[in-house]
Amino acid sequence: MLNISTRGRQMPASPIRKLVPYAEAAKKKGLKVYHLNIGQPDIETPPAILDAVRQADIKTLEYSHSAGNESYRRKLVQYYKSVGIDVRHDQILITTGGSEAIMFGFFTCLNPGDEVIIPEPFYANYNGFACAVGVNVVPITSNIETGFALPPIADFEKVITSKTKAIIICSPNNPTGYLYSREEMEALKLICIQHNLYLFSDEAYREFCYDGEYVSAMHLDGLDQHVVLMDTISKRYSACGARLGAFVTKNKEVYDAAMKFAQARLSPPGLAQIMGEAAVDLPASYFDAPKAEYLRRRNLLVQRLNAMPGVFCPNPGGAFYAIARLPIDDSDTFCQWLLEDFSYNNATVMLAPATGFYGTAGLGKNEVRLAYVLNLDALNAAMDCLEKALELYPGKVPGKKLTVADTAK
Repeated sequence: MLNISTRGRQMPASPIRKLVPYAEAAKKKGLKVYHLNIGQPDIETPPAILDAVRQADIKTLEYSHSAGNESYRRKLVQYYKSVGIDVRHDQILITTGGSEAIMFGFFTCLNPGDEVIIPEPFYANYNGFACAVGVNVVPITSNIETGFALPPIADFEKVITSKTKAIIICSPNNPTGYLYSREEMEALKLICIQHNLYLFSDEAYREFCYDGEYVSAMHLDGLDQHVVLMDTISKRYSACGARLGAFVTKNKEVYDAAMKFAQARLSPPGLAQIMGEAAVDLPASYFDAPKAEYLRRRNLLVQRLNAMPGVFCPNPGGAFYAIARLPIDDSDTFCQWLLEDFSYNNATVMLAPATGFYGTAGLGKNEVRLAYVLNLDALNAAMDCLEKALELYPGKVPGKKLTVADTAK
């Protein structure tokens, strides 16, 4: 009998996508499914960047340079300058989505058996990438009571060992929406310098900061050799299917090593790079409308959730995600029940159980992640479904409602 690899057996299923078969079955029954489980924006992709591909005079679609087209990398220098990041084109490596940028960081900076510290809840695929390369994730728990603020630095100090090689952050955060403050970023800088650690900084959502200042890891003085920035156009321009990201570092040794992995996969997507170049030429005002729309959606979502008995949702400072605590026994069971056994007005809602965003077993059992990527009418209808579902769910757990005032105590 043929066996799959240990790596294949250990690879975790996506908490975002594992319930897709149940959603498909619900749709076949004629139900409308409101997808709040995945960060797929419904904001229109800018027509100008699609037109750039349509108008390109291409006779043969060739490989690009393994680092990406120089013309695009030079364009990105301009983009990064506009957000206060000073880099050269030869410090940027274009990747197949932000996912490949993360993978390159793991491959380049970490050995099998090394440890990487990540504040949890965290983007689930960090766990998957770590599994794929044999790296151990050491989670540091942030709490819903503090809005998922950075855990105390003392918590990091407690788990640093000789095997610790990096810290991963995402700001604004997926899945919590939390926006790290300058003070929190400076604290991370000091611990990375003190313990000689890499700081992997996932900044896919920098354009969507609502309450507070965007602070990049590359804004931190004296940390240039430690920082690997991971980026993507997917959320910025609502272009998830383009699969175009970037791996950015001023550490030449890290860049040169990452280039070898880039060469092994030949080149990043060619048509997407044409889109990426055109995107840099969009006016800065382009982001005004989507940011305002996401802010309206955030406000609606948080207000509706916190009005439901037994539900608490902190106000996320950025991105387009929120984690809510629900009066339920098991978020995996609840999210599946929503799709298999529940409907309201011939509709239901698809959520992501928060268990898959934690590295510590047992956490997230009464939490779900919601992506507010639907228009206000659809979002309201989805909240109607959730409110009714919480009334009917057989695994409902009574308890004191946590309020914003409670979190300030």
